Amino acid sequence: MISFTLHCPDNHRFDSWFQSAAAFDVLVLGRHINCPVCGSTKLEKALMAPAVRPGRSQVATPLQSPANAKEAALAALRREVEANSNYVGLNFVAEARAMHDGDAPERSIYGEARIEDARKLVEDGVPVAPLPFMPMRKVN
Repeated sequence: MISFTLHCPDNHRFDSWFQSAAAFDVLVLGRHINCPVCGSTKLEKALMAPAVRPGRSQVATPLQSPANAKEAALAALRREVEANSNYVGLNFVAEARAMHDGDAPERSIYGEARIEDARKLVEDGVPVAPLPFMPMRKVN
């Protein structure tokens, strides 16, 4: 596994793990990775400093690392969303629109939508927001 820091044309930066550098190249060329902020699929590797492990006497506890704090916050958010919302999968756009139009009872939902469909919901005044994690069915 290899971690890369990526950025989009709007300079949104984020980290992601890949099976190999070659796997990253295939995913980027196929536009299977998108910026979690703006949805752009035009991504490039950002300049990164090498990860160097500290000596044994200087090992930090896991909670001292900013990366671990971020991962813990995302995990907590995922648990909160999954515990208090219904997963509607690929029906997210239809469900959100039906609730907004009054054709379905309001409830907390989450699911999947193409970027252009999500933008259309926002343009139409449907209150939606992207989540900073992938659905469990898409996570290794």
